[in-house]
Amino acid sequence: MISESPSLFVWSLSEPRPAGIESFLDHHANAMTPYGSGKSALRDGLAGLVEPGENVLIPAYLPDAVCEPFQELGLEIRYYRLEETLAPNLADVERRLDDETAAVMSVNYFGFPQPGLEEFTALLEEYDCYHIDDNAHAPLSVDNGTLLGTRGDLGITSLWKILPIPNGSVLYCNTDAVADALEPSSLAGVSETFRLSDYQFIAKSFALDLLNKSTVVRQSVDTLVAGHSSVSPDPSARYEASKTTMSKLSARVIEKANPDSIRASRRANYRAWLRLFDHRSDVDVLFESLPNGLCPQVFPVRTPNPAQLLDTLEQAGVGGAHTWPRLSSTVENDPTYELSSRLASEVVVLPVHQHIDPTSIDVVGEQLH
Repeated sequence: MISESPSLFVWSLSEPRPAGIESFLDHHANAMTPYGSGKSALRDGLAGLVEPGENVLIPAYLPDAVCEPFQELGLEIRYYRLEETLAPNLADVERRLDDETAAVMSVNYFGFPQPGLEEFTALLEEYDCYHIDDNAHAPLSVDNGTLLGTRGDLGITSLWKILPIPNGSVLYCNTDAVADALEPSSLAGVSETFRLSDYQFIAKSFALDLLNKSTVVRQSVDTLVAGHSSVSPDPSARYEASKTTMSKLSARVIEKANPDSIRASRRANYRAWLRLFDHRSDVDVLFESLPNGLCPQVFPVRTPNPAQLLDTLEQAGVGGAHTWPRLSSTVENDPTYELSSRLASEVVVLPVHQHIDPTSIDVVGEQLH
């Protein structure tokens, strides 16, 4: 079975493991600070730059919890529309900008550079507001020699989205003004000791590895859990739960992980999915090329029949495929953002993590055909 996420157990058996990710990031970034979550990092990065009552512009096609740091800082949130290519709708961005706009966010979706960034940044410079480079999906992606997340005044990236760790994010202060204004909160840094949550994560990871060995057992457990599942916490509850420093377990894995190996494996798996979907007329691949230097977080496709595709993939042994994201109610209930709502219902993401063997994706392709 193809699992949704990389395995801590597989990582622990991998040798050699030369130190790499921390030095890799340090090589590409001017100043960076570790955090448990990207939202906490974003909150700290903005705190010294904005005033309550100002506004911030963010794309409508984002998860509902992204707005929590802005709300905590007393900022008005204004969503802007995107194009079909996921580039900002520049006319809509400019229509929402005013003298009270403190910052505008761009997003490197699924590990790929934000399209239309040159025109976007020129517009922000004209209105003299900060540029937030949201790079949650692409910790190891480098575009033309520049690490994604470092192309704005400040940026964030989420290492836990590509590594088998309980948490772990980084704040980039890309200009002297942003670095000088930063006053890290108690959520910055790395825990000095292993926490109970670290051991719980280890136990959960090993249990999932065992379940993934048997599709029948995993499906039985999934059915049982689904029958006793509770309602997902609201964005505010999820935000509060994420407020913690980077765990010691996360720091250890980050210290030993090999960025070149991870990027090569994810790229190989992305290309395997490309081969699989090359001739399917019912599915559109969002990014048909994979430029050098990029490290995809997932393999995103768009289909008018997501439920059918997800069922087909599950029957073929693909775990963790799902639509993305869960939008805010503000976006869902406003016809202005009809495209974002359609994307959220039609975009399906498939795993490409470094512990998948590309041949297993080829086997899935044979079953689907």
